[in-house]
Amino acid sequence: MADPLGLIGSVGGLSGSSRSGTASVAAARPLPDGQPSFVNVLLDNLKDVNAMQQDATRAIEDLHTGKRTDLEGVVLATQKADMAFRMLQSVRNKVMEAYEEVKQIRV
Repeated sequence: MADPLGLIGSVGGLSGSSRSGTASVAAARPLPDGQPSFVNVLLDNLKDVNAMQQDATRAIEDLHTGKRTDLEGVVLATQKADMAFRMLQSVRNKVMEAYEEVKQIRV
């Protein structure tokens, strides 16, 4: 599969070669008007979704081991992580649809 955003191999955890978690892509720099680039926003959202997934996993493990007794909090953390993942997946699907449309443009 092609890499439309240029992220594969440039972000820690995606390529396996770098563990720092920082992007080294030229497009990851802020725009001249001070606004964050699309890549920065996307990477920040990926980090947030990952943190929610880890919190949900930790909450489930704590419930199983007895460190936690509030089932409602565990369910809430799990639902938050699920919703965030679904939203991120939806954004990914829209980006891929747009990329496929751009690929079809004849120059």
